Order: sequence, then C-alpha cells, then structure tokens
Amino acid sequence: MEEHINKLGLRSNMNKSIEMEKLKEKIILAKIPLHENARNVVMGKGNPNACILFVGEAPGSNEDLQGIPFVGAAGKNLDKLLNSVGLSLEEIYVTNILKYRPPENRGPNSEEMKAHTPFLVEQIKILQPKVVCSLGNYSTKFFLANGDVDSMIKQSGITSLHGMVKLIEFQGLMIRLIPLFHPAAIIYNRRLISEWEKDMTVVKEELNKINLIS
Repeated sequence: MEEHINKLGLRSNMNKSIEMEKLKEKIILAKIPLHENARNVVMGKGNPNACILFVGEAPGSNEDLQGIPFVGAAGKNLDKLLNSVGLSLEEIYVTNILKYRPPENRGPNSEEMKAHTPFLVEQIKILQPKVVCSLGNYSTKFFLANGDVDSMIKQSGITSLHGMVKLIEFQGLMIRLIPLFHPAAIIYNRRLISEWEKDMTVVKEELNKINLIS
C-alpha cells in the first residue's frame, strides 16, 4: 500500500492499527513476566500513524486498570506539556517499555526488561517514528544502548542528556532521540517544570526542522 504523508507528517496506513492489535494478542499469549498480577496489557495511545513517539517506563495502577498508558497524574502533566507546544494525541503516539505494571510501581528489573523489550522493538518497527522522546532514565538508556538491556548501565543518565537531540540508529531504524524527564518526576520535583518546558520547545523546534508539523 502506498503511504501518503499529510502536512502533519501522519502516514495514512490503516494497516498499522491492525498490526498493533495482532502484537497485543501476541503479548497476551506470551505470558511474559508481570502478566500474572496485571489486569490489562498496556499497549499505547494516540495516533499509530504519527511520526513522533513518546516512550515511558511502565504502567502504573491507573494504567493497569484502564489498559491505557499515562492516564494518571503523570499523564495529566504530559498532556499539559504537549498542549504548551501545540501537540495533541492526534499527532503523537505514547507507550511504555513494560507492557504490564510492576508491583508497587517499582522500577523494572533486568529479567523483565529482557522479556518485554522485544515487543517494544516490534511495536516501534510497526510505528516507524522519525522522532522518539524517551521519558526518564530507563527509556533513554534503552535507546542509547540500541535495545541491549545489559549495555544500559554504560549509558549516561537523563540529568545530563535531557533536551539534547541525538541522531541514532536503533534496531536498523534512524531516529532523532530527544531524552526528556519523565512526567512523573514533576510530581515530586516541581523545579523540573521549567526544564521540561524548555525541553518541549526543543521537541517543537526539531519537528519544525523536519517539517512534521506546520
């Protein structure tokens, strides 16, 4: 099928939604770690045809309940920051590294990362984003390590990298990576709001450069 790209940079390829549903079923059948205590697999939200992808760490309790990422307090922060630069869910897609919620919202361990991330890579190959905004340490280090979980420890953290644009090759796909603080971090450290706002202007400027949005 020929892809048409409109002025917002959105690919009109209806097959992506179908592929995402198939991937969801594949994840459910795989019974990967954390599935046993989860209510729902959490795939993503937004426009699967968008050229910009936001990747967080893991679902929380609200996300587990609804099966949708970023629907709690962190999601509200993300929505506000997107709106501040004129972006909405119609122009982006949002997902997490983990597809199931870790107990007590703890960080993912190595075993869980290795079990979940092949599905994230498959998801990214379906979405084919041009820009990836990594939200927080886990996501940023995962992309910088080219998906190699064992190499994540060698990567720099979000504090030194946030707001910097890096052109990288990830699993054979060339992307512009823009590390951002996780929206949840703003809940606990209000001083990060100004940094987030500055970093979002970088996102907007980068999108303008590659003519993804008007």
